Amino acid sequence: MSGPLEGIRVLDLTSVVMGPYCTLMLADMGADVIKIESPSGDTTRYLGPSKNRGMGSLFLHLNRNKRSVALDLKSKDGLETMIALVKDADVLVHTMRPKTMERLGLSYEHLRKVNSQLIYCGMYGFSKEGPYGDKPAYDDIIQAASGIVSAQGKVSGSPQYLATVLADKTAGLVGLSSILAALLYRQEKGVGQEIEVPMFETMVSYNMIEHMYGETFIPAKGSTYYSRVTSPYRKPYKTKDGYIGVMIYNDKQWKSFFEVSGHQELAADERFVDMEVRTQNIDFVYSMIEEIIAEKTTETWLSLLVNADIPCTNINTPDDLFKDPHLNDINFFRTVHHPTEGEIRDMKFPVTFSETPVELSRYAPNLGEHNEELLKGLQLRDKDGK
Repeated sequence: MSGPLEGIRVLDLTSVVMGPYCTLMLADMGADVIKIESPSGDTTRYLGPSKNRGMGSLFLHLNRNKRSVALDLKSKDGLETMIALVKDADVLVHTMRPKTMERLGLSYEHLRKVNSQLIYCGMYGFSKEGPYGDKPAYDDIIQAASGIVSAQGKVSGSPQYLATVLADKTAGLVGLSSILAALLYRQEKGVGQEIEVPMFETMVSYNMIEHMYGETFIPAKGSTYYSRVTSPYRKPYKTKDGYIGVMIYNDKQWKSFFEVSGHQELAADERFVDMEVRTQNIDFVYSMIEEIIAEKTTETWLSLLVNADIPCTNINTPDDLFKDPHLNDINFFRTVHHPTEGEIRDMKFPVTFSETPVELSRYAPNLGEHNEELLKGLQLRDKDGK
């Protein structure tokens, strides 16, 4: 393995998307991630198209650079094997509810006695300190509970989920950053610790950064919802022959836009005078852009706006991304040969490190593929449990 986390061993007791996305980042950056699966495997193995059962498309992308061990943690042998793996681990990440881990004998209080330097990260729906602590949760539930669905409804006209598993992946990244911070602390102080990453609180914090808005102040200086991003006129704009994404943000960009669009008269309109006033009149501002953009073709607008240094883009579909000239130039999508699945399309790690380059070292594993490799010779607890 290579990468900045080379030498760090992670036990990955996660499933679906949130936890595996977190441990994917750790694995891509060089950590030795051992994916502990039940005998039936991570449910994500069965999501999306596949060539062989248990190797679905989502699983292939979420679990590269990992090794798989299949264990029945409800059995005595499986639990003892798990404890033996903990002894040499740096990090353990799980997505089970706290009471489940306690019942299995795998809580932090149990495992810190086995490995005092262990960084133990629990990722689940709601903080165990509150009344929701043992409720089940998935991405849709957290999008709805955290206010994201409601905010999207301000645009669409009715509550609506975002077309991506936003809560899962965002919480996964927060888990990643928290684990890295704990590794740094352990390096300085020599002790491990427990980390809790609750999806609900994570996504409320994420959502309310902008949507606290007027309720930030006491007494309130307005309502919740950031008006710019919830305006129904904030959308891809229709051109004469298609659609275009445009973001005219600062005063300089607005001045340039009036010039290249041939509507210099709007520069004197008091509703466009500065960012604060534009935000107060955001529906008018965006509806005016909509009318102006409809006057020219997509190609014409892209040329005019690029030359004026105004952020803009054509509207890509997922299929379009495979032909994107920028992504192709940096070889973002690559064809690799999986040992059992044949040729598959994969993505490169988006971050570059000058001294510790990230590489594809392992392909997503088959269920229990590394049992013999990793468990052979493990020192299990003796009859006294030591």
